[in-house]
Amino acid sequence: MTTTLEPTNNTEEVGAVESFTVTMQVRRYQPEFHEEAYWDTWTIEMYGTDRVLDALHKIKWEIDGTLTFRRSCAHGICGSDAMRINGVNRLACKVLLKDLDLSKPVTVEPIKGLPVEKDMIVDMEPFFQSYREIMPFLIADESREPTRERLQSAEARERFDDTTKCILCAACTSSCPVFWTDGQYFGPAAIVNAHRFIFDDRDEGGDMRLEVLNDKEGVWRCRTTFNCTEACPRGIQVTKAIAEVKQAILARNI
Repeated sequence: MTTTLEPTNNTEEVGAVESFTVTMQVRRYQPEFHEEAYWDTWTIEMYGTDRVLDALHKIKWEIDGTLTFRRSCAHGICGSDAMRINGVNRLACKVLLKDLDLSKPVTVEPIKGLPVEKDMIVDMEPFFQSYREIMPFLIADESREPTRERLQSAEARERFDDTTKCILCAACTSSCPVFWTDGQYFGPAAIVNAHRFIFDDRDEGGDMRLEVLNDKEGVWRCRTTFNCTEACPRGIQVTKAIAEVKQAILARNI
């Protein structure tokens, strides 16, 4: 189905911000009406400051209210709106439309490897199950109740600072071809969050996490394709973190 929304504003009404026409091609799945997924296309007027999320909002609010997707903060922090945009995992709120090739339709699809529930919404439970299994919290000796905060040097913090940036958007995990074909693989995001605590010198659960990840569905399933690093909207060196966890396992077993 193709829908065209006629422009109602011009650039003069919004100052110097350029306007342009963009064709949005969105992968739809509405199980209550259609058994199979299908494509919907809309041609709309947008502005130079607009992002893909703004285009989806315009479609939902002004054309088709059935379009369904997740979003919350719209500033690249909550991680809710991870989608495949022109075949690449991105956060819809961070991709400027003007940075895309607008001579062709902008395609939007749900992320891969997780069951699609409706349109862009996928079931995140398998993703969060892996996250829970790596125990993403500080583990300390309960027999020694602290009398003050657990101090840490700047140098010790630097050791795992990169992996603290994860926002659990699943962009890395759902870009991984191993995860697509093997639903049991922990996935990059779980390993990144394990890394964050394994290398925290205040934590005492590193060996338990390494034991969990030293599994046929753990770090050894990684094929070092760097898809995860390229997909991360926070710039985390995901493949490097996975390699460091592998090294920690080997060092522990020597």
